[in-house]
Order: sequence, then C-alpha cells, then structure tokens
Amino acid sequence: MTRTLERFRLDGKIALVSGGAGIVGRPIVRALAEAGATVLCAGRDGEKCRRLAEELAREGCRVEGLACDFSDESALRALRDDILARHGRLDVLFNNAVARAGGDLRHATAAEWEESMRLNSTGLFLACQILSEPMQAQRSGSIVNIASIYGMVGPTFSIYAGSRITNPVNYAFAKGGMINLTRYLASYLAPYQVRVNCLSPGGFLSDGQDEVFRANYGRQVPLGRLATGEDIQGPAVFLASDASRYITGANIPVDGGWTAI
Repeated sequence: MTRTLERFRLDGKIALVSGGAGIVGRPIVRALAEAGATVLCAGRDGEKCRRLAEELAREGCRVEGLACDFSDESALRALRDDILARHGRLDVLFNNAVARAGGDLRHATAAEWEESMRLNSTGLFLACQILSEPMQAQRSGSIVNIASIYGMVGPTFSIYAGSRITNPVNYAFAKGGMINLTRYLASYLAPYQVRVNCLSPGGFLSDGQDEVFRANYGRQVPLGRLATGEDIQGPAVFLASDASRYITGANIPVDGGWTAI
C-alpha cells in the first residue's frame, strides 16, 4: 500500500500549465515541479515562460518554457504533437491562461467581449478537446481548470471603489461557464479514467497592485487578506496527484472564506 504522503508525489508525470508565467501560473508551475513532475510552462509570451523555466532549473526543477497561443487550434495541435514526440505522454493539464480585457457592463464593448472569449471560451474548449486526447489513449490523467470566485458568486463592486480597477463583465460569464464545463468533462472523460476538477481562487496579491483595492478586499474577506502564490500550491498538487484519485467534477474555492459568507 502506498503511504499517504507518497500519493502527493508527481514523479515521472508530464504536466502542462497554460499561462504558466502569470501571477497564478508561476506558483503552480513551481509546486508541480517541486512535487517531482516535468512541467511544461506555456503561454503566448514564450520568452517569459523560458525565463521562469531557467530560474527553476537552477533550483533543480525540471521545467520547460514553451510558446503557445491557446486560442489557436493549429498551435494547440502542434503543442500536443510536440509533447508526445518528446515525452510520449501527458498526465496533467492546468488550464490557467486567461484574457482579462474589457470593462464593466457600462464600459465593455462587443469587440472586447469577442476577443476575450477567443481564449476564455473557445480556447478552453480546444485545450480540453485536443490535450485530453493523449490522456484518453493512456487511460489516465488529471485536468485542473483555474476558474474564480466570480464564476460562483456575483462581484462585490464596493471593493473597487476608489481604486483604478473594476470587474470585467466577460469574466463572470467565462468563469461560470468554466465551472460547469468542468462537470461536463468529468462525466464525459470518466470512462477513460481522466479526472477533471476546478480551483476557484479569490483575489491574488501582486506587485504594483492598487493599495485601495488591497485594503477594501482585506476588509471583505473573512481571512482578512488577498491570496498569495503559496495558497494555491497545495490544492494544485492535490488535484494533480493520486491523492485526489477519487475526486472528479469538483470545484474547490481557494478564497479565504469569500464564498462562505
């Protein structure tokens, strides 16, 4: 029998993280690599992904930086073929790439909506369709979609008062859709022993963030602060690993209690 902590290990696994060099992607890439996986950090900015890969390689992690536009079907098919040619398999997929363009209901345009949906909706569908193929063939795999609390509840617009930011209207639509697509995929892919789950983070602390927003957010959330990269790492490794082997179709909030109130 495998010991409990050993089930969290990802040794020998090939993991792909889209948007891997972003605020949420970076800690996920690091966590998967520290758990033993070979991690493919991919995104539209290939140079940024390669710099992160080099940084983590100096720490002994196995990380590769790749360029890929996840809204482009031909690029996704080429990425799948490249992964299979070089690694022979794909075990873990994190759908983390996101387009945040556009304003609130009053200020958003149809063009911004359509542009964001190329990645947030069509790109998500294509990534799940194309990159699940090797998982289905090998009869194993874990897909983790990075959604948001704003796919679960409506925005609290008071936290943006006095700050430079707002909540884009397209974001709620995309993330709510992602959560229910997760349930569809979990049901569809279960016969192939491919699990599909969702993490829904709350607000993330980032460099250069609006201080007014930080203060407003901290007063609203029960744990009193924004999330840091470390807060997403444990749940990410859990869902990627055999520690969660009987969990599929789940959505786990990582939100400091935001959706509990």
